[in-house]
Amino acid sequence: MSECIFCKIVKGELKAYKIYENNECIAFLDINPINPGHTLVVPKKHVENILEADNDTISAVFTAVREVSKLLINKLGASGINIIHNAGRAANQEIMHFHVHVIPRYDPEDIGLVDWWRRNIKKLNLEEIYRRIIS
Repeated sequence: MSECIFCKIVKGELKAYKIYENNECIAFLDINPINPGHTLVVPKKHVENILEADNDTISAVFTAVREVSKLLINKLGASGINIIHNAGRAANQEIMHFHVHVIPRYDPEDIGLVDWWRRNIKKLNLEEIYRRIIS
């Protein structure tokens, strides 16, 4: 998939704030975060979504999701995590490469899961958040 933005990140052709990597997956900060530390976990091999992925890929992705979740809680002080996967255009999947959103939640927050996309937050300093996570 030469035009897939996530494949380009996996290959190192595009810059990303990578916070986790293993043999099967990488995780990097979302460039349009809902909260500080909002991370995408992506398998290194191209597959469109969970419906197309084999069991080994699904297992690898969710193992990485767990490790990233722990990292965000430990490094950023998150008090909870939302884990979201959008499968297909009808579910608002924008990039057709399997990925899982790991979204740290902080107490107290005045925003619920249902209306979070309406949140108008200032552009977060990804470099600062990245340094906090990898330190």
